[in-house]
Amino acid sequence: MAHYILALDQGTTSSRAIVFGHDGRPVSVAQQEFEQLFPQPGHVEHDPEAIWSSQLATAKRALADAKCSATDVAAIGVTNQRETTILWDRASGKPVANAIVWQSRITADICRQLKEAGHEDVFRRKTGLVLDAYFSGTKIKYLLDTIPGLRSRAERGEILFGTVDSFLIWRLTGGRQHVTDVSNASRTLLFNLQTLDWDDELLRLLDVPRAMLPTVKSSSEVYGETDPSLFGAAIPIAGDAGDQQAATFGQGCFEPGSAKNTYGTGCFLLLNSGDAPVASKHGLLTTVGWRIGGKTTYCLEGSVFIAGAAVQWLRDGLGLIANSSDVESLAASVPDTEGVYFVPAFVGLGAPYWDSDARGTIVGITRGTTKAHLARAALDAMAYQTRDVLDAMQKDSGVRLSQLKVDGGASRNNLMMQFQADVLGVSVRRPVVSETTALGAAYLAGLAVGYWKDLSDITRNWALDREFVPAMSSDQRGRLLAGWDKAVGRSRDWA
Repeated sequence: MAHYILALDQGTTSSRAIVFGHDGRPVSVAQQEFEQLFPQPGHVEHDPEAIWSSQLATAKRALADAKCSATDVAAIGVTNQRETTILWDRASGKPVANAIVWQSRITADICRQLKEAGHEDVFRRKTGLVLDAYFSGTKIKYLLDTIPGLRSRAERGEILFGTVDSFLIWRLTGGRQHVTDVSNASRTLLFNLQTLDWDDELLRLLDVPRAMLPTVKSSSEVYGETDPSLFGAAIPIAGDAGDQQAATFGQGCFEPGSAKNTYGTGCFLLLNSGDAPVASKHGLLTTVGWRIGGKTTYCLEGSVFIAGAAVQWLRDGLGLIANSSDVESLAASVPDTEGVYFVPAFVGLGAPYWDSDARGTIVGITRGTTKAHLARAALDAMAYQTRDVLDAMQKDSGVRLSQLKVDGGASRNNLMMQFQADVLGVSVRRPVVSETTALGAAYLAGLAVGYWKDLSDITRNWALDREFVPAMSSDQRGRLLAGWDKAVGRSRDWA
């Protein structure tokens, strides 16, 4: 029996590959950043070839570091930045344009026109999503509208669409498989949550040809094999899920009412809502969590566009720190922000506000404000935005959460995790393996090939690293949250 599972975790700012053993612990990790492209304010793009080359390079390096060959790998699981949109030529496999990243607001006008035409309700009802530039469908329409001749080529089946998982699986299989899974499909504005298929009415409203769409599969099955030339032998590709659904799965949130928050480029809080979609009345999204063995699990999600990216801005935009990891010690050098609030609405605000016209705001600055206060305010903003989402989630679900599982890069920041517990008023639990996005993809792939037997096999692997217990008084919490709400109000409807 093969000894390992290889997870490919294609994120917004870097590609990662992790080799996992049966205990769910990493054997080796390889990571590579790639360039972020900002052609205009609020527009964000990636070079699809940079996505592919960085992901392939990390996969090869992770296998080499683990001293294992392709024959030692039972399966590959893929997880990805979700709504990022790639169109490519079926014959050559070459992209026809840069990828439009999930953060990009380039289709805000398209969304506004669809709302003004009265279509918002049908999108919300069928997809569980809000009509926002965040999602893939309007990005496809934009590319088909603006690149001459592209729509007619797409109608003939010559141009293919995919979220990043589809593009990677296409490349990994040498162009033999054009597929996606239900969790990624549910983020496109084109997928019906009830029928679990592409919806003809939505395709018509966005003028997207069905011929360019991938086949929708479950999240855990063998989709195909890698081209033997890539790793020396064919490896089954058997798991596929969007990054936040994969992290929810990797955290073992298998029971309705269980929830996790991932701190990455953005911040994403998901709550398992069971085997039927729950419509949100408080600005959240209804999404497919995963589908395994004919059973679909749904989630409520709150999506925060900018979290860790605010720390990157402190590093790259302002030059306040040399490395992202320096932010914790800089922030810890002051006891608090001294009344400074930082609302990182660089590309608008996501849940629960959905304000495309919001912009980044720093308020409460005095002559005594230092870079340490700004660093602390950036960390605090992640915690405040999470509180906004959790508040909406508890109203929608009727569930009062007693704890929150956390993962992602910023979850390793002890200062921030304690503040998160304080502003939520519930305990925050961090697992030993914080890279749960990749772990979830590994679990999905491993289940499909029998590497792990069932969900209980996976649940046994979860281990607590540290629990953060609230230590803040309710009065202090109330004062801080009132200041945050006031700061958010200053950032809104700006552009």
